[in-house]
Amino acid sequence: MKKALFLVLAFATAAFASEEAANTMVQAYSVLAAGIGLGIAAMGGAIGMGNTAAATIAGTARNPGMGGKLMTTMFIALAMIEAQVIYTLVIALIALYANPFL
Repeated sequence: MKKALFLVLAFATAAFASEEAANTMVQAYSVLAAGIGLGIAAMGGAIGMGNTAAATIAGTARNPGMGGKLMTTMFIALAMIEAQVIYTLVIALIALYANPFL
């Protein structure tokens, strides 16, 4: 309950502040959101890449003849995982430099 009250009061300051102060608050929240979003995206990407590499190593250990095919599939999967993190970076950069909320 205390956390919810704190969040309501934090967002209310932007609502009742002057326009310049509200813009500063929006910019501050945008920086915070970009940092948290990139952190979560990087963490998820790292977990996904680790699972992909572990599965490829396990598959190659079980059937060494399929190593090349598994490696190719792994690189494609890693590129797709990394693309999701890059998309998050693009959204964060848009929120920071071309902020649509101002």
